[in-house]
Amino acid sequence: MDLLLFDFSQLLTWQNLLVVIIGILYGLFIGTLPGMGATIGIALLLPLTYELSPLAAILMLVAVYQSAEYGCSISAVVMGVPGTPAAAATMIDGNALAKKGYPGKALGYSLTGSVIGGIIGVIILMTLAIPLSSIAIDFADPEIFLIGILALVSVASLGTHDVPKSIISILLGLLLGLVGLDVLTGTSRFTFGVLSLMDGINYIALVVGVFAITEVLLMMGDLNKKYVTDSKNLKTHITWKEFKGVSKSMTRGSFIGAFTGVLPGLGAGPAAWFAYMDAKRNSKKPENFGKGEPDGIASPEAANNSAVGGALVPLLTLGIPGSPATAVILGAFLIQGITPGPSVFKNDFGLIAGIFWGFLLATILMYYIGKYTTSLWARMLTFPNFALTPIILLVSLVGVYAARNNIMDVWVAVIAGIFAFFMKKLDYSLPAFILAFILGPIIEESLRRTLVLSDGSYTIFLDRGYCLIILALIAIVVFGSIFKKHKNKKAAPSDLDSTKNMSN
Repeated sequence: MDLLLFDFSQLLTWQNLLVVIIGILYGLFIGTLPGMGATIGIALLLPLTYELSPLAAILMLVAVYQSAEYGCSISAVVMGVPGTPAAAATMIDGNALAKKGYPGKALGYSLTGSVIGGIIGVIILMTLAIPLSSIAIDFADPEIFLIGILALVSVASLGTHDVPKSIISILLGLLLGLVGLDVLTGTSRFTFGVLSLMDGINYIALVVGVFAITEVLLMMGDLNKKYVTDSKNLKTHITWKEFKGVSKSMTRGSFIGAFTGVLPGLGAGPAAWFAYMDAKRNSKKPENFGKGEPDGIASPEAANNSAVGGALVPLLTLGIPGSPATAVILGAFLIQGITPGPSVFKNDFGLIAGIFWGFLLATILMYYIGKYTTSLWARMLTFPNFALTPIILLVSLVGVYAARNNIMDVWVAVIAGIFAFFMKKLDYSLPAFILAFILGPIIEESLRRTLVLSDGSYTIFLDRGYCLIILALIAIVVFGSIFKKHKNKKAAPSDLDSTKNMSN
């Protein structure tokens, strides 16, 4: 009721509206550049918040955060260059649909999913901030470890038609995640004396290499090919029927993203992959994923934008950043002399209400601004491959270098791209490889801290209620996969017999 009684004249000032629009445009731009993303974009604008009011400062950064998450999908869809792990999930089907000659349609699914996910994330932030925080605060290292295992088990059963190859892909991803300094002991691992690898393999370099460089190598097989020849297909739009077709997976993805965003340390990347796996698991035609399936675009995009609202829940209610981007936003609060937490809700609820409603306004405005600007980027695909491949290669390598100003990251991207090219040719799972790389350090640190707390006893996973629920989910996924494989084996001989009878 306090939210409904908010004085909207505090929000609808020229300064607030202007900074929201600037934040959206800037976020779309910075998100489109591979290697940049929301965190870097917010950090670059942080000095400007000194001259703004507290509400205007936070709204500008929140608008950047929301629009940058969508902006990352533009280059992923149009050029197959994902700047973030979250965009890599969207890229799989988004770029495939764009190459079929429908880049505007792919961007339409992406934009719609982002806006719906963003709105649901805002609603969850408004209505369930404190209850969700109370649940998330109970999720300690044991639960985080098991959630990571659940994700890997799920992707192993869904990554490719060949489960052993998916498992090998996961193990390779986990192995690369070990590179760098051991967090608990400070010992270097698999760095081979290279100082640049002490911080581990940069995920932007790896993601761009695995998807963008691999794509360049594949495109070089047909340099005269054009993906789009009809400019009518560049309009960012989907029909009402198409919207209804993805509404279920988009809604599920939104709730998956919001809850994942609440959990500190996970964020939009894992949220998008969780949603992608959920969409594939619940699809009537999972074999269409990777070939331009709309659910594979809308669901992860809804998840990574709803994760923005989820990540703001622990920040605003507990003062705990839920993601790297919200950690920078926390800095903006501190610049204004405000410490987020329960005291803000009690002493300055007007600011919190303004942030909630302003966040919703920014999400709605993002739809209209995005609809009339993203189609310009889709025109990239009207170029033939001989013109497009050097552009993609240049944008990818410059983006990788700009992220940390480190030439070693460029070499990592190139080597990863060549390696992933052969993985793709041999039908190994690139999504499983990337997800394992992202979750590997989280899983390892959570497990080791858990065992330190339990004096090396694994019974701690059986003594916690949430752990038992997650273990049950893992068992369901494992036995469900085994049952499905057994069912397919039984169906295969009967299909073969019917084919023989028809030939006879």
